[in-house]
Amino acid sequence: MIHPLADVQSSNIGEGTNIWQFCVVLKNAQIGNDCNINCQVLIENQAIIGDNVTIKPGVQIWDGITIEDDVFIGPNVTFTNDLFPKSKNKDFKLEKTIVKKGASIGANATILAGITIGENALVGAGSVVTKNIPENEIWVGNPAKFLKKKQ
Repeated sequence: MIHPLADVQSSNIGEGTNIWQFCVVLKNAQIGNDCNINCQVLIENQAIIGDNVTIKPGVQIWDGITIEDDVFIGPNVTFTNDLFPKSKNKDFKLEKTIVKKGASIGANATILAGITIGENALVGAGSVVTKNIPENEIWVGNPAKFLKKKQ
């Protein structure tokens, strides 16, 4: 289902995926099956989203971001794709970010460019992720630090 108030330019949308109002999905974006893309989400051209992904409102999935299957992205999570951003940057270097299968990112977390979040990892709400997070670990805080292994 694509809500009539969404601007979905991509035809690479899997079966059973819902895209709600006020979303923008650019032409070359890829979204898998059975995803729930909540209102007010932007997904750029070079973004890849797997199956069974939930993206809550207010999230932007920029070029170079890959979200694997069964991932939860909380409201207002912020991703970046440039470590040295500036307006009209001729030297822009796209940094790729990967959120591995089964990971969860809490509300208002910030994920810096070039990060990998491991399988089944959990990022706490409001955390600022500045380095890779191993699989099956919980990280929290600013900057995000290891809290404990997931059970």
